[in-house]
Amino acid sequence: RLGPVNMMAIQQFTELDERRVFLTTQRQDLIDSIAQTNEAIKKIDETTHVRFREAFTAINTNFQGTFQTLFGGGKAGITLLDDTDPLESGIDIVASPPGKRLQSVMLLSGGEKALTAIALMFAIFKYKPSPFCLLDEIDAPLDDANIGRFVELLRGMIDRTQFIIITHSRKTMEIANRLYGVTMEEPGVSKLISLQMN
Repeated sequence: RLGPVNMMAIQQFTELDERRVFLTTQRQDLIDSIAQTNEAIKKIDETTHVRFREAFTAINTNFQGTFQTLFGGGKAGITLLDDTDPLESGIDIVASPPGKRLQSVMLLSGGEKALTAIALMFAIFKYKPSPFCLLDEIDAPLDDANIGRFVELLRGMIDRTQFIIITHSRKTMEIANRLYGVTMEEPGVSKLISLQMN
């Protein structure tokens, strides 16, 4: 009444059981790997939050100092737009040059924006100095008084960073150790010159 008997049933059962054990082991390995990856992501997130907060606080403090140096006073700062998720949050820059109220950097004049950007850049450099920095016409929108303060700030950093500055300002050139330039002694003929300053 059962019909034909499968003589290979025991062997097929053994093969399928081995396959089930193999797949169960693989599944558990995947579950363990996912758990380990999630744990690693959690640790990385915690470390990143701590380091970001440290860097943000230090850069904000440096920014206030460099801003006051460049403007001869005033207040400035950076704030997070979303404190709950600092790694995904935007950053707002507020500045108050001497005699003005605290406002968004977008409301400042062109020269004030340039000085504020320079202050923020140097604040970042003070936190994590780079071996060299290329500045292209960074002092172009500044008047002579502001270039003087900019040069003093540069002098305070040349022991840690080598600056390569493209400029037309005499005051900025005066602090250089070496000058490279292009001159036109004859019309239509450019000549590269270099000068070692001591």
